[in-house]
Amino acid sequence: MSSPRTYYGSTVAIITPMHDDGSVDYPALESLIDFHVDAGTTAIVSVGTTGESATVAVPEHIHVIEHTINYAAGRIPVVAGTGANSTSEAIDLTREAKRVGADACLLVTPYYNKPTQEGLYQHHKLIAESVDIAQLLYNVPGRTAVNMSVDTTVRLSEVDNIIGIKDATGDLSVIKELVARCPKDFLLLTGDDATAIEFILLGGHGGISVTANVVPAELQRAYLLAMAGKADEARALDETISVLHDHLFLESNPIPVKWALHKMGRCGEGIRLPLTVLSEEYQAILGKDLQKLNLL
Repeated sequence: MSSPRTYYGSTVAIITPMHDDGSVDYPALESLIDFHVDAGTTAIVSVGTTGESATVAVPEHIHVIEHTINYAAGRIPVVAGTGANSTSEAIDLTREAKRVGADACLLVTPYYNKPTQEGLYQHHKLIAESVDIAQLLYNVPGRTAVNMSVDTTVRLSEVDNIIGIKDATGDLSVIKELVARCPKDFLLLTGDDATAIEFILLGGHGGISVTANVVPAELQRAYLLAMAGKADEARALDETISVLHDHLFLESNPIPVKWALHKMGRCGEGIRLPLTVLSEEYQAILGKDLQKLNLL
């Protein structure tokens, strides 16, 4: 089973590149995997939120994960996004991810149905007990309409194969509590690019990032500097790319990041409804950012 230390640093929440008709562009996906291997990215999250998990059918979901694992061929760990708002579906997805060789799974809190804290605990505990694979909790209340409390996270940190959490609240008081109350080997990753450096300086171990899709090498360097306690250097480097932390969320993720990678020549413009291509007014803003960073 994956060690928590495997995921220290910058993990990319990779997009799922698509053709104009919405079909998955597997050659572009392979090129992106190579891009991250070459950049020194810590790991890849396949078919998470940024990978459009909400718009792919279950067989396709598993196929994209499997293709990613096979093409990566052990060069970089692959974490499968297998969360669902149905516990039984999340178990099925997690079993399939294990079958095709995922190193770990990332499981978002059940969205839409707004479970209680006890429901969240029982949901994640049952998945962990049902599938013997390393699992990461994922708390992103801005997407799910439910917030996993620190108390619930601490309870779940005692489950053997729940190895950590991706906290995307952007609330730095949360990391302080998690550091103080979770086991020392419990992996603490941020899912909020804008506050990532401060999260790491407070005791976090890295992050699962949208920005890493665009500037993976730069973000990894910033994270490693922060993990080494070199606060001024980490903040200075992060400041050079901080505009992306904001502008890659001008519209719902992954709309802006897919458009940015398209402009960089790394994939087509394809995206699936109900998501749409980035609005022209925002294309002008993000295009200027990419030019300033010499990414075009």
